Amino acid sequence: MKAEHYVGGVFRSDGPAFPLVSPVDGTELGAVPEATREVVDDAVTAARAALTGTWGAPGGEPERAAALRRIADGIDARFAEFVEAEVADTGRPREFAETVDVPRAAGNFRAYADLLYGRPERSYTTPVPGWSVGAGQALNYTVRRPLGVVAVVSPWNLPLLLSTWKIAPALACGNAVVLKPSEETPSTATLLAHVIADAGLPDGVFNVVHGHGAGAAGEFLTGHQGVDAIAFTGESATGAAIMRNAADHVTPVSFELGGKNPALVFADADLDAALDGTVRSCFTHSGQICLCTERVYVERPVFDEFVARLAARARALDGYGPMISAEHRDKVLSYYALARAEGATVVAGGGVPEFGDARDGGFHVEPTVLTGLPETARAVREEIFGPVCHVAPFDTEDEALRLANDSPYGLAATVWTRDLSRAHRVAPRVETGIVWVNCWNLRDLRTPFGGVKASGIGREGGEYSLDFFSEPVNVCVQI
Repeated sequence: MKAEHYVGGVFRSDGPAFPLVSPVDGTELGAVPEATREVVDDAVTAARAALTGTWGAPGGEPERAAALRRIADGIDARFAEFVEAEVADTGRPREFAETVDVPRAAGNFRAYADLLYGRPERSYTTPVPGWSVGAGQALNYTVRRPLGVVAVVSPWNLPLLLSTWKIAPALACGNAVVLKPSEETPSTATLLAHVIADAGLPDGVFNVVHGHGAGAAGEFLTGHQGVDAIAFTGESATGAAIMRNAADHVTPVSFELGGKNPALVFADADLDAALDGTVRSCFTHSGQICLCTERVYVERPVFDEFVARLAARARALDGYGPMISAEHRDKVLSYYALARAEGATVVAGGGVPEFGDARDGGFHVEPTVLTGLPETARAVREEIFGPVCHVAPFDTEDEALRLANDSPYGLAATVWTRDLSRAHRVAPRVETGIVWVNCWNLRDLRTPFGGVKASGIGREGGEYSLDFFSEPVNVCVQI
């Protein structure tokens, strides 16, 4: 799929081009147009113009729900194309794209089409005070209107899933959207624009601009005075830059940011299940998921056994996929070197795999298990975003909680124990937005998703997304 901007219902490729590179083998896949400030301005203007039509008008929920379902059907109809595009851009295993990325993208649109129906709003009857004209009561009720033009800035790690996670509720609420996908993964955004065009949405309701972030399309978009809200997923430093950029216009933001997620493994846990879950939470998509575990704390009686078995599982992994780019591979490898310099024991991995084929030209690193670092080490405190974890022992429940919470981040955590009383006691005390007990990444799209501390602002999912992407208006009628 050739990467193109989609602005006001028209596909265009203006702007200087930059190469799209395969992370699997380093070959060039094509060229991507870099949106100029003029292209971004055209997209925001087109989105603003679309708001004057019927798309976000009161009573338009049935039309919007039907449109969202047509988009979902369009994704299903082009399922194989979406899989190919996602695999080519990200290098992720095909099975992941087939079972998670593309089905969830279609599911996001269907979920928010369903949520538009039967959504309750509170109403109140209020006694009329004596100084008011007339007597009796007043009826207070709430209506919701769109925010307006929403900028969606999506990351490279789960490009289709995470962009549709924001686009679907934004459109459901009647907003117009300008999407800026990652420069590393433009293909499914362009393909989604074709699906949305075929679904018959009014011109300008959905727009795509490609390009880089700082000093480029991303900065032009998030600082644009015509943008009414920003939804972003990515690293915390980028979120802080976007927040500064949006501050001049006091633009509302919804941020899902980085994490340094802990896992707590108690001695009474089912160790086989805990190992299976921890291998998944540390190494899925080579650790390039915001929810992945990078800090593992294991109760001392089972620490040695757990480390040995986890290291063996890490060494045996195959088909785990590359880092997204040479730059990101070098960043991860620099943390491997830093961990060694800080005194880590490298129990497994720590280098670059050799395949003896075209993959040696790609951006691969080995799944890595570290031990022996103090909690003050940078490799323990800073997000690496690669297939790596540091494993440390603990002796008491309170110590486990102290270790888990001693982080500037607070996105997700896992707790492994057979003791349900402990599970219910520990989970609320973990300072993260999500806590999984005896599982990982088990999601219900109706539940709140987001982090605390440097891991984000606000919550996404179900009613929480609809709340962000719409403005409540109180109507008071004296009766």
